[in-house]
Amino acid sequence: MEAAERKKLIELTGATKIFGKGELENTVLNGVNLTIYEGDFLMIVGKSGSGKTTLMNTIGFLDRLTTGTYSFLGDDVSQLNENKKSDIRNQYFGFIFQQFFLIDSLNVAQNVELPLVYGGKLNKRERLSASEKYLGLVGIPEKVKAKTKELSGGQQQRVAIARALINEPLLIMADEPTGALDSETGNGVMELLKELNKQGKTIIMVTHDEDLLQYATRVIRMHDGSFVEEGAAG
Repeated sequence: MEAAERKKLIELTGATKIFGKGELENTVLNGVNLTIYEGDFLMIVGKSGSGKTTLMNTIGFLDRLTTGTYSFLGDDVSQLNENKKSDIRNQYFGFIFQQFFLIDSLNVAQNVELPLVYGGKLNKRERLSASEKYLGLVGIPEKVKAKTKELSGGQQQRVAIARALINEPLLIMADEPTGALDSETGNGVMELLKELNKQGKTIIMVTHDEDLLQYATRVIRMHDGSFVEEGAAG
């Protein structure tokens, strides 16, 4: 489906992010314009310091723009306070990181259900049922009661993906999700993300690994806070 026929989720216009002041001023995003559509699997590529993580953090309501506008589902959200940004983040976004951020004192199901615990909407039985559903979706239903320390790196990342999905987010934000994995395990995680994208999930991913670009539908290359190239993958 062409982008024009799909729902526009995010639009950044003249997005600039500056850290520091005076002689220490550092422009990390430099007038970026970006539109993200429903169903995109967008990969943001660039060397360390190129601005890709700051762009990801801005999209995910973790950083505020210095100048420019951010439209989310048609509404200008550039100047929202932290509470409202947190509400949007919790409702619409699922986050996957290079480090898995699992809690060792909790079993796998308890880690997966944490977003539901914070949301306070479901009882204990309903949360367990949802955890089982998403652990099945990521291919490790048998690990529901396992301790996280008993899992391989790839299994831990799948737990983190299940946790990111359990709130049924509109967008999945993945920051170097295979960075701590060997290539074979990482490819398994990427195949899972590809399948989720085929099912309709919009995915925005930061990576430095050129081999992973085959999984994207769109690729943006960044250098010194600007886009140097944008196009289809492959």
